[in-house]
Parts: sequence; structure tokens; C-alpha cells
Amino acid sequence: MVAKAQARFIRIAPRKARLVMDLIRGKDVDAALSILRFTPRKGAKIIEKVLNSAVANARNNHDMNKGELFISRGYVDEGPVLKRFRPRAQGRASRIRKRTSHITLILEERKEA
Repeated sequence: MVAKAQARFIRIAPRKARLVMDLIRGKDVDAALSILRFTPRKGAKIIEKVLNSAVANARNNHDMNKGELFISRGYVDEGPVLKRFRPRAQGRASRIRKRTSHITLILEERKEA
């Protein structure tokens, strides 16, 4: 049984969000929450919200125990890019690419040995 949560069209570059996702992939939920709480990056707060949503989905929709949950898969995909222009010297313009992300977390229960 798996529980999933997604946040789409988040205004953070996927490269920056992946740095935070790599810290928590494969960890228990409690350990991941403590890592995210003390990580001083913008992506940590966003991924913490997605993780809390996935835990709520697991408890309410699938009757899973929070103590046995771990992050089996977590990935950050690229969303649409907002294109803006900035004036430059001699009448030119340069493109600014404001990237967005789709963040997905999948939780599973640990198998008891």
C-alpha cells in the first residue's frame, strides 16, 4: 500500500528543490520532518508541506501507521517555464526564465522482519 502527495506548479527551480529532496529520500517520516525543519532552504518548507500532506493521505485514506512510514520515492519534475524579458544595454532585451516544479512524494510502510 502506498500513499502519495503532489504539489504542482511550485515557483522554485527544480534544481534547487532536488537538493532538498536528496536529503530525505529513503528516510523515515519523523527523521525527514526533522531534517526539513532545520534545513535553511526555501525548498525545505515546500517539501515539508508535501510530506505532511502525504502523511495525512496515508492515515486518513489508507489507515497506515505514521511510525512505520518511510519515503520510498520522492522526485522533482520540471513544470512550465514562465518567460519574462529584462531590458539590457543598447536597446536589447534578454530573456529571464522563471522555472516551476512538480514535487511528488510516495510513502510506504516498513515491512516487519
